[in-house]
Amino acid sequence: MSERFDYVVLGGGSSGCVAAGTLAEDPSVRVLVLEAGPPAEEHPETLSADGYKYAFANDAVMWERFTVPQRHAGDQRFFVGTGSVSGGSGSVNGMVYTRGAVEDYAEWPSGWRWADVVPDFERLERGLRPRRRAPTRWTEACISAAVACGMERREDLNDGMLSNVVGYEWMTYEGGDRRSAYVAFVKEPGPRPNLVLRNRARVNRIVFDDRKRAVAVEYEHDGVAARVEVDREVVVCAGALETPKLLMLSGVGPSQALRACGIAPVHELPAIGQNLHDHPNVPLFFVSRGLVDCQYPQLYSFYRTRPQADLPPRQSDTCYVFWPAPSAMKQAMQRMLPGKVLPPSLYDGPLKTAIRSGLDLAFGVGATNRIVDHLYGIVVILGKPRSRGSVRLGSADPRAPVVVDPAYFSDPADMETMVDGIAMARRLSRAGGLGAWRSKELMPGPWNQSREALARWVGKNAITTYHFAGTARMGESASAPVDTRLRLRGVTGVRIADASAVPFTPVSAMNAPSMLVGLRAASYCLDEHRGQPRR
Repeated sequence: MSERFDYVVLGGGSSGCVAAGTLAEDPSVRVLVLEAGPPAEEHPETLSADGYKYAFANDAVMWERFTVPQRHAGDQRFFVGTGSVSGGSGSVNGMVYTRGAVEDYAEWPSGWRWADVVPDFERLERGLRPRRRAPTRWTEACISAAVACGMERREDLNDGMLSNVVGYEWMTYEGGDRRSAYVAFVKEPGPRPNLVLRNRARVNRIVFDDRKRAVAVEYEHDGVAARVEVDREVVVCAGALETPKLLMLSGVGPSQALRACGIAPVHELPAIGQNLHDHPNVPLFFVSRGLVDCQYPQLYSFYRTRPQADLPPRQSDTCYVFWPAPSAMKQAMQRMLPGKVLPPSLYDGPLKTAIRSGLDLAFGVGATNRIVDHLYGIVVILGKPRSRGSVRLGSADPRAPVVVDPAYFSDPADMETMVDGIAMARRLSRAGGLGAWRSKELMPGPWNQSREALARWVGKNAITTYHFAGTARMGESASAPVDTRLRLRGVTGVRIADASAVPFTPVSAMNAPSMLVGLRAASYCLDEHRGQPRR
C-alpha cells in the first residue's frame, strides 16, 4: 500500500494532535497522522475526566517500557511508560496544564522566551479551555500549610511566577469530559477531508533520497507493510523516548552506534538521543485523622529548597504535589507495583496479573478503603535536574524496545535537592491547617532521619513523573541537532515537534510545553510552504 500526503505526522499524542489539527486548518494541504496506539473511542476512560486513573492502569493504552538499572537509584529499573492511544500521554495523565516559569524559558533559545511563547499558549488554551477545580476542606488545609512554610498563595499558576508559590492547577477538562489535544484539535473540529488519523500504525523509518531529503515513511498498519510518500515534510511527534529511536532507525544520529546496529548512516548527528532529562519524584505518605475529601491531584506548590544552587535567584527547584490517596491509590499500585517487585523475566507473565487481581481483592475490603480515605501523599518532584541520560538503539528491529538510561541522580546535586525536599514535605505535613489533622508519617518513616538514610530511601522509592525531554534539543549553535524553527539539521523535510526538542525542561509538567512545540512546528511549516509548489 502506498499513498501521498503533504505532511506526515509521526505520533498522534499531545503534540502530534496539535500539529496535525493546526496543519489541517489550511484546506489546501493533506495531512496523515500515524499513531501506534488504538483509537481513544475504544477506551472511553481516555475521554473521561474521571477515567484518568483507569487509563493509567490500562496496558492497552500505554507503552510498556523500562529503563536500564539505575546505578544511583538502588539499581532499580524505572517504569517509563507513556500513552499509546489517540492523544498519547494527554489521554492518560492527570490533566494538569502548566506553562512553566519565566525563568524556565530564559534558558531556551532566542524567540522562545516567556514573552514570545505566551501568545502561543493563549492560542492553545482557546481550544483546550483549561480550568481549576473547586477547593475542598483538605486542599485548603494543604494551602494553609504551604503558606505557613513561607509560600505565597497564588490564584493563577500559569502567569509565569512560580517562585515559592502554592495554588490550584489548571486542568484540561470540562464537566465530565477530558479535553485532551486529541479532543480539542482533532475530534471536536469534526471530520476534515484533508486530515487522516490512522491508528495501530507503527512507524519503521523515514526514507531519505540521495540528497538527504525526506521523501517517504515506511510503517506497519495492523501488521501490514505500508509506505506513504511525503510532498512537504515529516513532522516527528513520537515523544522524547521514541522520536530519537525513529531518527536513528532512519539513519540519523551517532554514525558509529548506527553501524553497530547494522544501520547505514544517512547523516551524522551525535546529539540525537543525548541530553535526556526528566523529573524524578518520591512520594511521602501520611495518614491523618481527617477524611481526604479530594479526587484529583489539583494542588501544586513550587519552592526553592537550595538557595546555593546554580539557578536564577527566583527559580524554584522543586515542585510539591498534594496527592489524595482516595483518588487513585488502587490503580497507581496496579500500575507501579508489578514493575517494582517482579524481575524483568517475570513481568509480562501471570504474576503481574495475579498482583493486580490481589489488589482488586484488597481494595474490595471496607477496612482497606477506610484507611485509604485518611491517606495522602506529598510528592517531592525534582524540578530542575542536572543529571543527563540517553536513549539509544538496542537493535535495528523497529519492534525492539529502545534502551532508556535517564541516569537519575548521576549528578550528586540532584540527590541533595531531593533530600532537602523531603525536609520541606515533612514541614508541610505539620504546618498550618494541615498540622491540625495530626498526620502520622508512614513513608519514609521516623526511622529515616539522616541525610544518608534519606538518600538511600530516595534511591529505592523514586519514580518518574513522565516529563521526558531534550533528546533532540533545539538550539542556535550547530551542535544542537534541531534549529530554532524545529528543523532537523543536516537533512531536508524533517521537523521535530515534541518534547524531544525542549532543551531544558521547565520546573512544572511537560504536557503544555509539548503542545507549544507542536503548535509552533505546524505554524512554521505553513509559513514556509505557503504559496510554494509541492515537490
